[in-house]
Amino acid sequence: MDKLRFGTAGIPISTKGTTIDGISDVRKLNLDCMELEFVRGVYLKEDKTEEVKKIAQKEDIVLSAHAPYFINLNSAEPKKYHASVNYVLNSAKMLSLSGGFSVCFHAGYYQKQNPQLVYEKIRDGIKEIVKKVREFDKNIWIRPEISGKKSQFGDLKEVVRLSQDIEQVMPCIDFSHLFARELGKNNTKGEFRLILGEIEKSLGKEALEEMHMHASGIEFGDKGERNHLTLEESKFNYKDLMKVLKEFKVKGVLICESPNIEKDALLMQKHYASV
Repeated sequence: MDKLRFGTAGIPISTKGTTIDGISDVRKLNLDCMELEFVRGVYLKEDKTEEVKKIAQKEDIVLSAHAPYFINLNSAEPKKYHASVNYVLNSAKMLSLSGGFSVCFHAGYYQKQNPQLVYEKIRDGIKEIVKKVREFDKNIWIRPEISGKKSQFGDLKEVVRLSQDIEQVMPCIDFSHLFARELGKNNTKGEFRLILGEIEKSLGKEALEEMHMHASGIEFGDKGERNHLTLEESKFNYKDLMKVLKEFKVKGVLICESPNIEKDALLMQKHYASV
């Protein structure tokens, strides 16, 4: 990608209208990317995707997507497992038709099972997804995301390993989830350097040039993530994260998931520019 782009998880709060209006408003805010939030269902219909694609290209807004929350590729129930595969697949299809580059999702839950066995089940599910996605798009990234709760599959090692094991897969690095999942760790310059260093070492420098990242304020308890906060309300150290992202010359998209999405996206963008 050409640079590190900052943007919103969904249409800006200030938008009065549709996804199309949201993309225009992201540009008016001087932000550079937007995530289509399919978290409660893939709301975008195929007959609207061409319009979304045109406005995103016209405004130079890079699109990503977040697949529905209801995914569990470790489900023992065939119906839930196949529904999970289809949620990611449908999200990828609508994003692909809209000209987007990367779809992220929470892959599943441990359910008190052996983590290695869970890894294998989820890996096989993502392989199935990628095989089907490649029938319509060989370039869109499928991204298991770092999760914020200890009960959820998806620590840094797991999402990196999936990216090594499966073609067309890269991690979605949610720095706030890493902070919450590890109960306040992963929040210093040195730790941010270790995270990006691990990605570069395991997946190559090109992985740092096509990043899909999330950041927000966050609150956590003894089981990990509780809820998102604004950056100013949170102890998440976004200022040092901006310094390290610049140090590593990271490119791609950084999506803000704070409750005040555009305000905090602009705050991170401004701090990044000042470093």
